[in-house]
Parts: sequence; C-alpha cells; structure tokens
Amino acid sequence: MAEWDTRESTMSVALRFGMLLLVTALTVLVLEWSFGFMRSEDAPRLLVAVVALAVGVCGIWILYWILNDWVSYIPFRRLREKILPFVFLGPALTLLFVYLVYPAVNTIYISFLDKKSDNFVGLENYQFIFTEPDILVAFRNNAVWLVLVTSVCVGLGLVVAVLVDRIKLESLAKSLVFVPVAISTVGASVIWRFMYAFQPAGRPQFGLLNAAVVALGGEPTGWFLRPPFNNLALIVIMVWLQTGFCMVVLSAAIKNVPGELLEAARIDGANELHVFFQVTVPYIRGTIITVTTTVIMAVLKVFDIVYVMTRGNYATEVIANRMFLEMYRFGHFGRGSALAVIIFLAVAPAIVINLRNLRQRSL
Repeated sequence: MAEWDTRESTMSVALRFGMLLLVTALTVLVLEWSFGFMRSEDAPRLLVAVVALAVGVCGIWILYWILNDWVSYIPFRRLREKILPFVFLGPALTLLFVYLVYPAVNTIYISFLDKKSDNFVGLENYQFIFTEPDILVAFRNNAVWLVLVTSVCVGLGLVVAVLVDRIKLESLAKSLVFVPVAISTVGASVIWRFMYAFQPAGRPQFGLLNAAVVALGGEPTGWFLRPPFNNLALIVIMVWLQTGFCMVVLSAAIKNVPGELLEAARIDGANELHVFFQVTVPYIRGTIITVTTTVIMAVLKVFDIVYVMTRGNYATEVIANRMFLEMYRFGHFGRGSALAVIIFLAVAPAIVINLRNLRQRSL
C-alpha cells in the first residue's frame, strides 16, 4: 500500500511538472503572438487595446503564478526563501531598469556624441549649450519661471489656505481654487490661448482679455509678442494650475497644528500675525519644503505650456522646449540629450531635499 502511495505521489508530481511545462510554453507562445499582434500596423485598434488589456492583467498574473510554481520545485528551503522575493520584485525591478535606468544612462552616453557620425566628441555639446545665445535665453527664462512660479504658487497657496480656513463655505472655496489642478497642462494652455487671443484693432476681439481692454477704450495687445510680458503671460498659466495643489496640501498641514500651541502663543500676548509666522509656519515647515520642491520639479520640466502657446517663439523658449527642438527639428540628439542631462541635474537636488524631508518627518 505504501509503495502504491509513493508511485501515485511520484506520478502526481510528474503530472503537475508536465502541466507546468505545458502552461509555460503556451504562455510564452501567447505572449510572443500578442506582442507581434500589437506591433502590427494592420491590426484593428480596438482589438489591439483588448489584447493589451488582457496581456497586461491576465498575462502578468499567469506569469507570477508560473514563476511561483517553478520556485516551489527547488528542493532547498532556504534557497527557495531567498529566490521567492525576487520572483515578485523581479518584474518591477526589470521595468524600472528598462524604462528608467537604461534610458538615463543611454541619454548621458548620447550627450557625448556627434550629430552626423555618432563619434565621441566629449564636452563639445555642453560647450555649445552654454555658448549658444538662443539656449542661454532658455536658461534665463527657466530661471524666471523658477523664481516667480515657485514663490507665487507656494505663497499664494499658503495665504489662500489660511483665509479659506476661516470662512463658512470652506469646501466651496477650496473646490473653486482646486479645479484647475484637474485640468491637463495642454487643456489649460488651450483655455488660456483663447483668453489671450488677439485680433488687429477694428476687428471683433474673441479673446477675453483683449475684449475687456477694448471695452475700456484701450487698444488690443498681442500678449505673446512683447518680451518679457509674454513670459509673464505664460507663467500665469502655471500659477493657475499649481496654486490649488499647494493650497490643499498646506491647508491639510495647517489643520494639523495643535490648538494648544496656538492658544499658548495667544495667552503669551502674540497677535495673529506673530502666531502665524512664529508658530504655524515653523510647525508646517516640512510640508512647505515638500510643496516647494514639488513645484520646482514641475517648473524645471515645463514644456507643454510653452509649446502649445508660442512654440518657443518671441523669446519664450525654455530648456525642455529647446531639447525637443534640438532632437526632433534639428536632428541633433547629442545636444538634446545634453539638455536632458542638465534638466536631470537641476531636478536632482530638489528630489534629494524632498526625500530627506520625508525621511525626517517619518522618524
């Protein structure tokens, strides 16, 4: 009887192993076919979307199940325990490497190459960037964006957060300020393009700002044609988009300030202004840093607003827009990659500060 049980157990293990081999082979074949189908130009787009959804959900689940079963066949328990975490983390780590680490390293490598021959030219692309007048204008504009957008968004968001905290219709007021955050950058740019629309004098003005100017007896203005006011007009869009985010985060932080601290400061004779700057602001310092660094990262990478509104013309170019032009209009991927590296180096300190701040707040 024991011998029969052993044979039955061996047969069940062999059958399970064979089924696993079969399922693995079928899964590989189905995935190979699906990837080829999704790359096909003749495939119906709706069907491609269905296949992509099926592969992305069911395919990944089946792969995890197969890999988990393969690990279970390892005879050594300690080895299984060491390998099993990598089975579940492996795909995520692989995707991070393929879509983040490799492109970053490859971009740095391309930034040292020539346009035509792809020969190594060292720092020649970087030298061109810091000597080309048009690119220096982009650096100047990005610096103006960085100072104005960050200071106005964080400052205005903090002021609005404090003010709406004292009114009855707080939720409604916050909703009105937060609405632009739900709009995409391109959508907001299209909206403001109509706001700034310009027609020569004597023609009907369908742009809201010029219509108001003409109604008050003034002359219509081409808001995008006159530096530096055109840059300020674009900055207004970014402020409109980011202020709601700053307001909501800072408002949540202000509500968490202990009432005992505020009452103690008032009892000691501090007025509301002193309470705000000497108690509230220091207490929410970590949140202010997080919001500020988040806005800084968004500003350093700004592209959509400039591209939709002016295409970088009339001295409104920024670094990301110039990177796009160097790569896809001038075909110089070396210079475009060098600009991408500069953007990364500019964003990196903000990321480090943000991570350190979050780590300190979690301790």
